Amino acid sequence: MRDVVATGLGIIAPGASDVSAFWHLLRNGQAVTAPPKALPEGKIRAAEVTDDTIADRLPVKAAALDRSAQLAVLAAGEALAMAGITAENTDLSRVAVIIGNGGAGLTSLDEQFYRLYHDGQPRPHPMAVSKSMSSSSASWVSIAYGLKGPTFVIASACASGTHAIGIGAELIKSGLADVAVVGGAEAPLSRGTLLAWDSMRILAPDVCRPFSKGRLGLLLGEGAGVLVLESAAHAQGRRATVLVKCAGFACSADAGDMFNPSEEGMALVMNASLKAAGLEPGDVDYINAHGTGTLANDRAETAAIKAVFGTGAPPISASKSVTGHGLGAAGGIEAVATILALQKAEIPPTANYLEADPECDLDYVPNVARQAPLRAALSNSFAFGGLNATLVFTV
Repeated sequence: MRDVVATGLGIIAPGASDVSAFWHLLRNGQAVTAPPKALPEGKIRAAEVTDDTIADRLPVKAAALDRSAQLAVLAAGEALAMAGITAENTDLSRVAVIIGNGGAGLTSLDEQFYRLYHDGQPRPHPMAVSKSMSSSSASWVSIAYGLKGPTFVIASACASGTHAIGIGAELIKSGLADVAVVGGAEAPLSRGTLLAWDSMRILAPDVCRPFSKGRLGLLLGEGAGVLVLESAAHAQGRRATVLVKCAGFACSADAGDMFNPSEEGMALVMNASLKAAGLEPGDVDYINAHGTGTLANDRAETAAIKAVFGTGAPPISASKSVTGHGLGAAGGIEAVATILALQKAEIPPTANYLEADPECDLDYVPNVARQAPLRAALSNSFAFGGLNATLVFTV
């Protein structure tokens, strides 16, 4: 089995259109939230990407892409540029593309339904099918950059991005690919999707406060986080700069409740990821939590971390306090956050934290970033449907 390393990062997030800007927001705990364009009345807040240059910066015609695919293509472009992958140094038929999304084409579907049922148009837009296909984000990344290896989308709700990264690493380990462009992308801020989530009564009215007493729920977000992974031998052969080693991955299903998280399932997948990486709990210096800001998730994740790490749990932070919950994009965005933390030897804070909750009694690095020597970190994703995934990165 071949070692797998990350050599490129790319991101589009609320308030940040590249990796440098993203780290600035993240380490300063600067959440960018407002009433979304689709629901400007102010009842619901979200973390929206407000960059109005996205369409202009695409290497393919923007009108043919759903917004989630646009975000994926741009983030992939930044990651490929950072990695330095070109046709001259890499066989592009050996480059896989695996993108995770929870509900691809949501904005396009909403637009077409409005066109049909509100405007009374006789048929949808000619590009409606291609824009709403669940596989479109991976296909467009492949088309935009000429990548001809295994290409597909993984849809596993809020764990999609993490699953995509882990499966990409496994493809490289098995020899099916030398390089993989992997991560998550989502653009769920359509009127229908926002109202559907609001009907569940789990959206916060102001900001997301993971693990904090007084937390009132999650905020939906959008964006894309993409990594370039490659075999260590391939990276060495082209003298690439290695960011981190993708040391371990595990995934599991609770086989229980569709919505209520299982602390046993969370603990199982964290333990399995450490075993895959050849690490002990004491080797971990940081956990980027799933940390949604809901009462049930934060309580269960805290209990699961305590079950794995005992009284020696490392510092924890929740990126969703800044980015909102990007659903299928979350795992990709949070993997980028975790790798940056390792690279910079600094733990980004859990923003908007008010005070300790007796049921969430670990070190969540509240509100202020913390410098620390970091050797190994976990990135957790725990999705509706009881779908769990954890990545382990090491330097």
